[in-house]
Amino acid sequence: MNLDFTQHCLPLAAAYVLALPIGWNREREERSAGIRTFPLVALATCGLIQATERLTKDDAEAMARIIEGLITGMGFIGGGAILRLKDSVRGTATAASLWVTGAIGVAAGVQSFDVAIMLSATTVLTLWLLKPLKKFTGTDPADE
Repeated sequence: MNLDFTQHCLPLAAAYVLALPIGWNREREERSAGIRTFPLVALATCGLIQATERLTKDDAEAMARIIEGLITGMGFIGGGAILRLKDSVRGTATAASLWVTGAIGVAAGVQSFDVAIMLSATTVLTLWLLKPLKKFTGTDPADE
């Protein structure tokens, strides 16, 4: 039995910290998922990758199947954040953010920290910087 916690601390902490700004944005926008949900999603996906390391150490296909399952699960969770109203759909940005947060956790779990950082940064920039452009599209920012 291997109880070396230190090798898992950095990826788990990175996943958690990189998801916080995304959760903060969704919280400030008063969306269905926010400051608690996003770090937990990243932590869970990272943890699942790490928990299966011994099972998949010499089998890239096995790891690919685990990642495929996580991607599918994140799509399912994200689908729950989307609401269809009379003539509009809400929650698509939150759903997409949940999906990318799962990817951040996976990237941190396989220690691709450069990918995790880029995913987090581009998601945060997209959510914050592109929001004002919604005014020019003729759609209400509350619709996302």
